[in-house]
Order: sequence, then C-alpha cells, then structure tokens
Amino acid sequence: MTKESVDEYQPLLFKAEKDSKWTIKFPNKSLLLAACAACIGGTFQYGYNISIINAPTTYVHNFINQTWKERYQKDISEDVLTLLWSTIVSIFTLGGLIGVSIGGALSVRLGRKGTLLTNNIFVLVAALLMGLSYPTGLFELLIIGRFITGINAGIGICVQPLYLGEIAPTALRGMTGMGTSVFITIGILSGQVMGLTELLGREEHWPILLSTTCVPAFLQLLILPFFPESPRYLLIDKGDEEGCKKALKQLHGMARYDSEQEDIENERNNLVGFKPKKPWELFTDRSVRLQLLTIILLNTAQQLNGINAIYFYTDYVFRQAGIPDDKIPYATVGTGACECLTALTCGLLIESLGRKVLITGGYMLMSICCILFTLTITFQNASPVFPYLSMACVFAFILSFGLGPGGVTNILTTELFTQTSRPAAYMIAGSVNWLSFFFISMVFPFIVIGLKQYCFLVFLAVCALVATYIFLIVPETKNKTFLEIQNVFQSTDKRSADGTGTTLLATSL
Repeated sequence: MTKESVDEYQPLLFKAEKDSKWTIKFPNKSLLLAACAACIGGTFQYGYNISIINAPTTYVHNFINQTWKERYQKDISEDVLTLLWSTIVSIFTLGGLIGVSIGGALSVRLGRKGTLLTNNIFVLVAALLMGLSYPTGLFELLIIGRFITGINAGIGICVQPLYLGEIAPTALRGMTGMGTSVFITIGILSGQVMGLTELLGREEHWPILLSTTCVPAFLQLLILPFFPESPRYLLIDKGDEEGCKKALKQLHGMARYDSEQEDIENERNNLVGFKPKKPWELFTDRSVRLQLLTIILLNTAQQLNGINAIYFYTDYVFRQAGIPDDKIPYATVGTGACECLTALTCGLLIESLGRKVLITGGYMLMSICCILFTLTITFQNASPVFPYLSMACVFAFILSFGLGPGGVTNILTTELFTQTSRPAAYMIAGSVNWLSFFFISMVFPFIVIGLKQYCFLVFLAVCALVATYIFLIVPETKNKTFLEIQNVFQSTDKRSADGTGTTLLATSL
C-alpha cells in the first residue's frame, strides 16, 4: 500500500497542515454498516448471553424447585438445585469451546459471511427452547438452550473478527476490528438493562428475557445479506477476482479499492501452493511459533487478569459505599456503560496511538489498580473514605481493561497471521480463551475463599508479566500489511536463532 493511500484512509485525530484544528475521519458508510451487521449477530450475542442470565437467577431457582416438586412431590435439595443452576450457567462455556473448535473450519468451507449467517440457526433454536421451558415445565430445555447459545457465541467470536479484519483497509483495520470489543460491551450493557425490573426483570417475564437473544439474530439475517463476503476470502481462498473487486468497490468506494486489491494480490502470490492450515499444523510450524505463543498468552491473560474478580466484588463494594440493595443493579449497569464507553474510546485511539501502547498501558494501569484495590479493601473499615476509593478502583480497573486488553487482543490475533493460518489461529485463540474462562469460573471461588482480597496480588503478577512480555516482544502492527507483520516476526526469529538479539523492537509510535 502506498503512503498516499494510507494517508487517504487515516482515520484518527491528525493535525491539519493549514490550521491547528483536530479532525476525525471514519470508515465509509458501507464498511461501517457491514461491520455493524456482522457484530450484531456475532460478539454482541456473546456479551448479551453472559450478562442476561444474572437477572432471573432467583426466578429460575423457583421454577426448578416448582418443577421438581410437581414431578417428585418433594422440594429439591439445596445441593441439587445449586448443581442444576451451575450447569445452566457454565454449560454456555462448553458450548463456546465447541463453537470455536468448528468456527475456523466453517469459515473456510462456507466463507466468513456465510458462516455468520448460518450461525443464527443455533441461536434461534436456543431461544425457542428457553422460551418453551416454562410453559412445558422442562428445565432441561434451559440447559440445552444455553449449550446451543454457547455454540453460537463460540462461532461468532471466532469468525466475526476474521470478517472484520479482512474487509477493512490496512489503515482502518484497528478501528474496524474494535467492533468485536465494542459489541461485546454493548451486549453486556444491553443484557443488564433488559434485566432491570422496569423492562423484563420481573418473575413473569424471565422466559421472554432469555428468548430475546433471537432479536439480534433476526437483525443480522435481515441486514448482512446486503453486504459482500470478505474480499480476501474471495480472492485467496476461492480465486474469485471479479467477486473480490466488486466487494472492494462496495466496501471502500470506487476511488480507493485499487490499493487494497494490490495488497490482497501480493498476499495471494506469497501464499501460492499453500492450503488453509489446521490448528495442530500451527504448533509444528516454526515460522509462526512466536505469533502463536503471543496469542495464547494474550487470550489466557484476558480471562486471568482479574476482570472477573472485579465484577465479583462489585456488589460488595457498592453496598459498602452505602448504595441501597435495590439500587445496586443500576450501579452495575453503570459499570457496563463504563466498559462500553471505554471500548469506543479505544476504537478512536487505536489508529493514532497504536496497538502496543494501548495494550501495554492497559495492563500496567490494571497492575496499579490491583495494588490499590487490595489496599482499599483491606482497610475498608478504617475510614469512611475507603469504600469510595474502592468504588473508584472498580471503575478505574474496568476502564483500563476496556482501553487495552479488552479491545486489542482480538485485533492482534487477526494481524499476526496470514490468510492460510488465520482461521486455525482463531480456533486456537478461542479455545484457549474459553478454557481459561471455564478455569477461572471453577477456580475463582476457591481463590477468593483462600486469599480473600489478596487474590488481586495474583492478578497483579499476571498483568505485570503480560505487560513486560508485550513491551519486549510484540511489535507495533499499526499501518502494516499482513505480509509486513509476518516479515517482522520472521526476521526476529532469525535474529534469535543467530544469537544476535532476542528483543523485538516496536516501530515508531
């Protein structure tokens, strides 16, 4: 890509030569709408189904107990009720793991857009099952529905970032890729809002609440067909030059598609004779070992960095700050809004500051927040000020997570691999992410019981180590083509093998 084409696409906060005003450029309307259409039925579903299950907890407990009593003429034991509820909640992660395991293969067979559209079948079936659970008196339908919803979320979080990364021009790849994080946070916030008692948070409405997951699916089925398949998939995987050119014209405009087509053709020429790789083949490919290590580390850290612990302590912190119990759900919505706004801010800054500054800075700020939160919780009763300081730490931690690790991780998974390796890389990254999610869900309660507030010292170590690794090893990928990024890693690997150096320096920020 020429410098002129990069400048033409420059999206963020640059200073005009003739005056001192800062201006903002965004993707054209077609590209923006295509990204939104992909996200609304993709990672939005992931965030929505994580948060929406919290509001009806008590009502689902009552439903299970009532159903059990009608079947067996006795109340359900507390242990069995806890087991069934835990299964309803956690089986979502098992479905997600299966989803990411098949998502990469489906994206090669059906295409990125085709897989996203087909994926809606899962969530429509799941919404129907969960909606029918109450009138049929079958709580087992909730378990099946949550499992299928997890499959949908797993496929979506694997394939949607692929689609976003491949439809965006190089200079807008970071901003477009931030759609993944932005729509996860919008999904979480939407689930929190829909669960309020003023909307669908009442006992008689909980089956409808769980069934609303079908609405984003219908929206995607209505909107996404009007937008093209990934141009890279069309040209590199299918050899469809006319389809690629038509897609680029629709997404980037008549005047701007030439440079992107040239970039895609260069990548295709570089990959002649290569077939899409399987996940296990990446583990034996020395040319991507550093990239593979990086995405495994980043996706593990995304779940083990303490963000789940912060949300666990949120109710306690708000209660200690004097917020009434009936108002805590609204304060929780505030945390969701905070994370959503931060993801949007990250999207605006990522092409200006770069990926490395945001993700390294995010982990460093999270490390500081871990120390401060441990201190404020420890001295919670020492002064009336400390509960408010704890609340400030909660919001600061969420802001730091959303500004860096929450948004940049998925973008790096897209950028560190070329077309033949990318689907397999997403399958590995997604599997690691879901397994880490499951691990922290199972282990975290025991960590809290054993270490209490000092559990944040464990998360401090995770955040500090990841920040150090990124600073020393991971290059800046802003405004680089996929081939240029691959060459940077290969040259670093060669220098390491020759003993001439082990540190990969970032390009100028």
